[in-house]
Amino acid sequence: MVYRILLVEDEDHLRSTIRLNLEMEGYHVTEAHDGKIAFNQFRTAHFDLIILDVMLPEMDGYTLCQKIRLENTQVPVIFLTAKGASDERVQGLKLGADDYLSKPFNLEELLLRVTSLIRRGGKSSEERSEINTCRFGKCEINFLTFDVIGTDGTKRSLPKREIQLLKLLIERKNEVVSREDILKNVWEYDVYPSTRTIDNYIVNFRKYFEKNPREPKHFFSVRGVGYKFSE
Repeated sequence: MVYRILLVEDEDHLRSTIRLNLEMEGYHVTEAHDGKIAFNQFRTAHFDLIILDVMLPEMDGYTLCQKIRLENTQVPVIFLTAKGASDERVQGLKLGADDYLSKPFNLEELLLRVTSLIRRGGKSSEERSEINTCRFGKCEINFLTFDVIGTDGTKRSLPKREIQLLKLLIERKNEVVSREDILKNVWEYDVYPSTRTIDNYIVNFRKYFEKNPREPKHFFSVRGVGYKFSE
């Protein structure tokens, strides 16, 4: 698995140096030199970690961190800044940052902190047990062959992405799964699917697996939060 990092730094030389070192460690790096560009990139792709300078043109790092946290409370954020005063560190942490490095810093230390935060963020998903089949009511899903049997007894084969979304929801039974988690696990980091796109998948699942699609018992959309499967 290749982890994706959003690197937001307006100093060209420093940004290039950090990117080179991260890529040597096997990370996929997306660069931004100002806050507005960074926020647009954040909203159109999934990232496993964000490295964020404080002093940025267009939108400063503190404001950017606040806007990110309004939409995603899970992605780890490391602040980079020339300001080393303790009150500046406290401000960054209060805004939702997970770590803080003052310039100049040791690149090896940055890489160690990146590795630690990414491992911490991915731990819960890695620990989830693998399932190959699922049965509920008269329905059956085979995640290996992509074949499903619906409430009417009809057997059909589903596209890979539908199967991946089904598996994610079923593995997290009774939990509301956010769009961020769906992007990371199903859309494979490419682009943000719109809410309507995911809703259309849920509509399909209701057609396959619900006795009455208008009164679902298994597949739910939780407005403004995410999606859920229940038996």
